[in-house]
Amino acid sequence: MATASDDRAAADVLKSLARHLNCLNEDNKSARRRALEAVKRETIEQRLSSGALQELFAGLLKALLKCLSDPAETCRDSTIQIITEFIRSVPKPEDSLPYLMPALAQRLGGKEFLEPAEELRLALMEMLSLLVELCGRQLAPYLDDMMRILQRTITDPFPEVKKESCKCTISFAQRVPDHFHLQAESLLKPLLLTISHQHSQVRVWATQATGAVIRHSAGKNVDDVLSHLAQRLFDDSPRVRKAVTVVLGDWLLHLPDRYSYFHKLIPLLLSSLSDDIPEIRSLAEDLWKQVGSQWEKENEDDLKDKMDFLLPAPVLYTSGGGERPGLGCRELVVRNLSKLLPAVDRDIGDWLVQTRVKTSQLLRVLLLHAEDHCTQHLQPLLTVLYHACADPEPDVRTQCLESAKLLGAFVSPEVYLKLLLPHVEDSASCSSAAPWAPLMVLGAVLRGSSREVLRPHLLKIGNLLAHPEVCQGSQQALYLDQLLVCVDAVLCVCQVDCDVISLQLLKALVSVQSLASQQQQHNKAEESLRSLCEAQGLSGACELYRQHMADLLQWLSDSHHTWTSYSIQKTQLEIIAMQSGPVVGEFLPTLLPLLKSCVEPSRDPEMRLHIFTMLSKLLLDASNTLDSQGKFSEYMEMVLQDLLLPNLVWRSGRSAAAVRTAALSCLLAVLHGAAFPAERVVSVEDTLSTQLISALEEDSKLARLLACRSLHSLLKLTTQQLSTDSLNKIYPELLKRVDDSSEDVRLEALKSLSTWFSSLGENYDTHSCRPHLEFLFQQLLLYMDDPDTRVQDSVLEVLKVASAVDGGLLQQQTEAVREKQRSPEYCDKLLQHIRSL
Repeated sequence: MATASDDRAAADVLKSLARHLNCLNEDNKSARRRALEAVKRETIEQRLSSGALQELFAGLLKALLKCLSDPAETCRDSTIQIITEFIRSVPKPEDSLPYLMPALAQRLGGKEFLEPAEELRLALMEMLSLLVELCGRQLAPYLDDMMRILQRTITDPFPEVKKESCKCTISFAQRVPDHFHLQAESLLKPLLLTISHQHSQVRVWATQATGAVIRHSAGKNVDDVLSHLAQRLFDDSPRVRKAVTVVLGDWLLHLPDRYSYFHKLIPLLLSSLSDDIPEIRSLAEDLWKQVGSQWEKENEDDLKDKMDFLLPAPVLYTSGGGERPGLGCRELVVRNLSKLLPAVDRDIGDWLVQTRVKTSQLLRVLLLHAEDHCTQHLQPLLTVLYHACADPEPDVRTQCLESAKLLGAFVSPEVYLKLLLPHVEDSASCSSAAPWAPLMVLGAVLRGSSREVLRPHLLKIGNLLAHPEVCQGSQQALYLDQLLVCVDAVLCVCQVDCDVISLQLLKALVSVQSLASQQQQHNKAEESLRSLCEAQGLSGACELYRQHMADLLQWLSDSHHTWTSYSIQKTQLEIIAMQSGPVVGEFLPTLLPLLKSCVEPSRDPEMRLHIFTMLSKLLLDASNTLDSQGKFSEYMEMVLQDLLLPNLVWRSGRSAAAVRTAALSCLLAVLHGAAFPAERVVSVEDTLSTQLISALEEDSKLARLLACRSLHSLLKLTTQQLSTDSLNKIYPELLKRVDDSSEDVRLEALKSLSTWFSSLGENYDTHSCRPHLEFLFQQLLLYMDDPDTRVQDSVLEVLKVASAVDGGLLQQQTEAVREKQRSPEYCDKLLQHIRSL
C-alpha cells in the first residue's frame, strides 16, 4: 500500500516528466528517444521507494505501451527496458496486467509479428517470462493471451526467442496448473515442430517444454508426443538425450494417468540405460530406481507375498554379474513385457541401423529385469533373436547375443532346448536367409547357462551337434563358425563333464574341417580339438582318436555305399585318417575294407581320385600312419589286388586317366616305402608288371613318369628275385620310354634300365639271353649321339652298370660304334671303364 509520501513523490516526478511525456508524441525520433531516456533517468535510476515506483508505473504505463509501437527500434528498445525494470521493481506488477497483456498479445500473438526486430521480440519474451515468474496465478485470467503468444513465439524464426518461449511455457505451466491444462494441448503442435530444430539448445528446451505441457495437461496427447521423444533418444547431442531422459522419468513419476502409459514410457526410459554417456546412464538408473520404488510403495498390497518371501537371486548376480534391479522395477517390466515384445520384434527389423541397435540394447535390459519370467515369452523371444543374429550390423548381433546369454542364465535348459533344438536342426523353418542364426543363439544361450543345469542335458546337445542335418547343414563360413562356437561353449561351461559327448563333439569338429574353405576355420577347429583333449585330460589328438576311432570308422561305414564325389564323408575320412597319425595303423581291419569299397572301379571316379590322393599321403609316411604297428604288410594282397591294380586297368575318359595316375602314385608310395616284403611282392609281380607296362603308354606325362618310377622301385625291391621272362618283358618297354617326348620320363626310364641291369641275378643266363642283351646294348649305344647331354651321361652310366653283366659283348659293340666315329668321347670312356674291370 502506497503511503502519502509515496504519492507526493510520485506526483512530483510525474509533474517533472510532463514535458517529456508530451515529447513522446513528437515526429522527431531523437526527441522521442531523449524523452524516454529522461523518463528512465527520473524514475528507474532514481532511488525511489517501491510504493512511489508503483504509482509512477501506473501513471506512465499507458504512455509507455503506446511507445511499443514506435517506428524507431531504439525507442521501442528503451521502452521495453523501462517497463521491464518497473515490473522487476514494483511490489504489485500484477496491477499492470490489464494493460500490459493485451499489448504483448498484440505485439507477439498475431498471425504476423508486429515487432519486426528479433532482439526486441526476445526482450518482450523475457519481459513476459518475468511477469510469469512474479505474477504466477494472477495470470490465470489472461490464459488466452498467454496461449496466443506462446503458440506464435515457440515457432519464431529466431532461435533465442524459441528458447525463451519454451522457458516461459515451462514456468507458466508450473505456476498456473489449475488453468493451464484447459488449453495445454494447443501448444503441442508448435512444440513438436520445434523439437527437431537444428540448434541443440532449442531442442533441449523444446523437449523440456513438451514434458511440462503433457505433465500439466489432461494427458490425452501422450501418444502424439511419444514418437517425437523417441526420435530425440537418437539425438547427436547428449544434452538433448539427457533432457528426454529427465522428461520420461518425470512422467513415470508424476503423470496423473501414468499407469495407462507404462508400456509406452518404460522402454523409452530403459533405452537411456544403454546410452553412450555415463552421466545419462547414471541419471536414467536413478530415475528408474525412483519409478520402481514409487510403484512398489503404491502397490505394496499386491507385492506383499513377494516382498515377504523373496526368492534367492539368480546365479548371474551371486557370481558377480552386477547389481540386481529392484523388485518394483522387475515387476513393472514383467507386467508389461507381453505388450513390449511385439514392438521390439517390429523395431529390430527397422531399416535404420540406429533403431535396430537401440532396440537390441533395450531387449537386453528387458530380459535382465524379466529374469525367469522370460520363460513364458520364450518362443517370441527366440524369433526376435533369430532375426537380430542375421543383422549385418555387428552391434546389433553383439547385443542380441548378450540377451541370449541372459536366457541361458534365467531359463531352464529343459525348456529352451525343447524350443531351440528343433530350430537348429531345421534352420530353414525359422530363418532361411541366415541358417546360422539358431546356432548362434544356441551358442550364446549355452554360454549363459551354468555347468550344473546343463549336465543332465549334455547327451541331447551333443547328439544334436553331431546330427548330419546340423554338423553338415551348410558350407557357409558363418554357419561353420557358429557350430564351432557351440562346441566351444559346451566345452567352456561343462569342461570335464563333456567326456560323455566326446565322440559327438569330435564328429562335429571333423565335419567343420571337412566343410571349411578357410584356413582360419581349420585352425579354430584344431584349437577346439585341443580343448576337447584338455577337458578329458588326454595328451593330444592321437589319444582322442584312439578312444573313438572304432566308432568313427563305423559312423562312416554306415553310409559308404552311397558316397559320391559330392559327399562330405570322403573328406571326413581324410581328416580322421590324417589327424589320427599312428592310431590309424591300429584299425587296418576296419579301414582297408572301407577303402576297398570306395575305390571299386564302378564307383564315382572323382570320389576314387580323392580316396587315392588321401591314401598316397598316408603311404608316403607309412611308418607313422598305416604301418605304425608293423602290420601293414599283412594286408599286401588286399592293397595291391583289391585297391590298386583294379584301378590301373585302362578305361576311356579323362576322369579314368586321373584315377589311374592317382593309383600309380599310391603304388609308387607302396613300392618306394618298402612297406611290403620282397618275396610277397614277387608273388604278384606278374600282374603288377603287366599293369605298369601298360601304364607306360599313358597319354599323361605324369602317369608315364610314375610308371617308370614304380618299375624302378619294383626292380630295386625285388633285386635278383625276378624270373628271366619277367625281366625280358620289362626292358623293351623301358627302352621305348627312352624315346619319350618328356625329358623327365626319358631320364627316369634310363634309371630304371640301370636298376634292371643291377637286378639280373645268377638265374639270368647271359648265354641264352644273348640276343636280348645284344639288342639292348645296340639300342643304348645309339643314344650316345643324343643331342641332350644329360641323356648321354645317363646312357653312359647305364652301360657302365651293364658292363658287369656281359662286358665282352658290350666292348665288342662299343668298338664297332667307335670305328664309325660316333660319340668317340663317350665310347672311349665306356671302353676305358670296361677294360678296367
